[in-house]
Amino acid sequence: MTRTPSRTDASTTLTHSTSSFPAAPPPSPARRPRRYATALAGLAALGLAGCSLAGGQEESSSGEDASSASDSGGGEVVLVTHDSFNLPDEVRSGFADETGYTLTVLPSGDAGEMTNTLALTQGSPLGDAVFGIDNTFASRAVDEGVLAPYTPKDPPAGVDDRALPGELADYLTPIDFGDVCVNIDRTWFEREGIEEPASLADLTEPEYKGLFVTPGASTSSPGMAFMLATIAEFGEQGWQQYWTDLVDNDVRVVSGWEDAYTVDFTAGGGDGDRPIVVSYASSPPFTIGDDGVPTTKALMDTCFGQVEYAGVLEGAANEEGAQAAVDYLLSDAVQEALPESMYVFPVAQDATLPKEWESAAQVAEDPLDIPATTIEANREQWVSQWADIATG
Repeated sequence: MTRTPSRTDASTTLTHSTSSFPAAPPPSPARRPRRYATALAGLAALGLAGCSLAGGQEESSSGEDASSASDSGGGEVVLVTHDSFNLPDEVRSGFADETGYTLTVLPSGDAGEMTNTLALTQGSPLGDAVFGIDNTFASRAVDEGVLAPYTPKDPPAGVDDRALPGELADYLTPIDFGDVCVNIDRTWFEREGIEEPASLADLTEPEYKGLFVTPGASTSSPGMAFMLATIAEFGEQGWQQYWTDLVDNDVRVVSGWEDAYTVDFTAGGGDGDRPIVVSYASSPPFTIGDDGVPTTKALMDTCFGQVEYAGVLEGAANEEGAQAAVDYLLSDAVQEALPESMYVFPVAQDATLPKEWESAAQVAEDPLDIPATTIEANREQWVSQWADIATG
């Protein structure tokens, strides 16, 4: 996965694109202080921040509020998350065993909705720590002053490879990563005798008319990531024409990942009629057939890299507990639970992956990318332009 270019560049050339966008200004100094019955049931939860796995609020068993935490541990830590957050009970309870704090999880919508809510409650945060701000919203979270500076003292190898550029890294710690990619139903294309598409440009060709479904950029973070992939690929001058061509080729735009994958996709477990869908590079392992081969495939030249981060909320009632929560998300227990629980790759490079992932899950070698600060500076305009074309 390519490292985000430095914010200090005068301009930034986007990966796979000859076009350049002006780099957004750095944060003000005042502000510095995916998922299937067994497999499909999990996939249905992927709707986004990175998707939408249910991670219901876990009530504190201590009866103490966050303000009761002491230097020696104890008390409650409230972790604000996107709705995709999901870890095994034994991993969640391991936090209390290791730190003495009780973990309460507060799901708060997808990544965008969660970040917006944190911005609106800046200074009076909903919790102590946050997990699930991704690279498309990271700059906004820092600019809005919702985060307190904190970096783990002894992070595992691999964390630095996914770090945000410059001062952003002082506020947000990488926890997991994955690639949002176009996926195809290999079985459908073989049966119909149609050549499989391989690139974003292929999706506008006549032979793929009426075959593609994607979640919307304004309602889903995989949809947002796909829109950003097209901007990175075709540049400021070409991406809107590309979407016009997709619409002319009868692309179907739905509200979220779950509808796109489990309802409209031919390999999604329902009665779908679209063999091309926006999903994840980690989706194919959950379609492995009796022959040990996935029936679906991610098109690796269409991927947009996504990294999810954790941080301490400014004004946290239990700041030390929040720091402990960020540290715990980098522990072996959490990192090795991420693939099967949230269908993302752990940032710790020594974490053990499930057997199926070793053979069928891929990481894009050169994913499409736009710097977080550039996304923040242009997000509202881009989504508005996208909506004018894709949803009328």
